[in-house]
Amino acid sequence: MLKSVIVLSALVACAMGAAAPEGMLPQLDGRIVGGVSTTITAYPWQISLQRSGSHSCGGSVYSANIIVTAAHCLQSVSTSVLKVRAGSTYWNSGGVLVSVAAFKNHEGYNSRTMVNDIAVIRLSSSLTFGSTIKAIALTTNAPANGAAAVVSGWGTKASGSSSLPTTLQYVDVNIVSQSQCSSSAYGYGSEVKPTMICAYAAGKDSCQGDSGGPLVSGGKLVGVVSWGYGCAFPNYPGVYADVATLRSWVVATASSV
Repeated sequence: MLKSVIVLSALVACAMGAAAPEGMLPQLDGRIVGGVSTTITAYPWQISLQRSGSHSCGGSVYSANIIVTAAHCLQSVSTSVLKVRAGSTYWNSGGVLVSVAAFKNHEGYNSRTMVNDIAVIRLSSSLTFGSTIKAIALTTNAPANGAAAVVSGWGTKASGSSSLPTTLQYVDVNIVSQSQCSSSAYGYGSEVKPTMICAYAAGKDSCQGDSGGPLVSGGKLVGVVSWGYGCAFPNYPGVYADVATLRSWVVATASSV
C-alpha cells in the first residue's frame, strides 16, 4: 500500500508541474506498458524473482549461480521465501525454480534517494545453461545518449493494473544519459544521481519493466530497473541503476556473497 501511495503522490506532483520531494521517489512495482509478448529464448538472461510463490521482481543471470537485481526488491525479506524461476517464457510455470541461498544489497543503497539500487543473489544450486538460460555480460561503459535498448519483464501492462501477464514482455527504448536525464530537458533534475542511467520511448511507458529487471543495449546489461514517476509521462523516463558505474561492486560481490 505504501508504494502505491508514493506513486500517487508523485503523479499528483507531476501533474501540478512540481517535483516530488526528496525521499518520495516511487519504487517501481514494475510494468511494461506498450510492450510486446516474447519468448525466453529471445531474453534467456531474464529471471522471475518470486516471494512466497508470486512474481515480485525481475533479474538477470550473471553466472550459473548468481543473479543481479535491484536492492529495493530485497528489502525486509528473508531467503526462506525467495525463489528464482529461470528458463521460462512464463513466470508461473516451466523452466526451473531454484531457492535463494543468500543475497547482498549494495552497502551504499539508499531507499530515499535510490542511489546504488543494485543487489546480487546466490542461488542454492547452479543453473544449466542452454537456449533458454544464458548469462549476460555486464557493460564496462555506459551506452551513448540515444542508443537503442530493450527492457523485458512480466510487469502489468497498464498503469494501475494489478494483473500480471503470464507471458514475458519487452519494450524498445532509447538510452538517456545521466547528464541528460538530470538536465532541465527532463523533470527529475538533481534526483538523477551519478549511479543512475535513464531510458525512454515516446508513446510507451516511462517506467518500463519489472523492478530489478534488465535494461540491455549492445547485447550487454547496462541498467537495472529502479524507479520512476508514474507511467507514460513525457518528461519522466524510466530510471535504472547504472551497471557501468556499479560493475566493480557486482563482480566483487558475486565472488563473495
